[in-house]
Amino acid sequence: MDNCLFCKIAKGEIPSYKVYEDDEFLAFLDVFPATKGHILVIPKKHYRWTYDVPEFGNYWEVARKLGLQTMKALDAKWMNFLTHGGIEHAHIHVMPRYEEDIAKANPSPPQQQVSKEELMELQKKITAQK
Repeated sequence: MDNCLFCKIAKGEIPSYKVYEDDEFLAFLDVFPATKGHILVIPKKHYRWTYDVPEFGNYWEVARKLGLQTMKALDAKWMNFLTHGGIEHAHIHVMPRYEEDIAKANPSPPQQQVSKEELMELQKKITAQK
């Protein structure tokens, strides 16, 4: 899709903080994260909804793998896996949750401003875990 933000990221037309890439999927840090290490997992091909992705099981397995990797890298206590329809390209939010989140009932905390340097440091920590 020509005007799709995530298609442009998948094609490399817009820079991102990649933490995973294979032939089918791409994962990168959300630049307006709800939690430290918040990742978006997208199919490289354009699909409107997560459930439209033909490799549905593989798609969620990538999200699970990144969730476990991120928990280890950032000492998160658990993960939230969320899908939304706000951007018209399938995406899974992989959101690490921390000790301070235990008292909060909100499954999707508000977005935060994060510096480029912090994003690069998170990218380095997450990709170092294999």
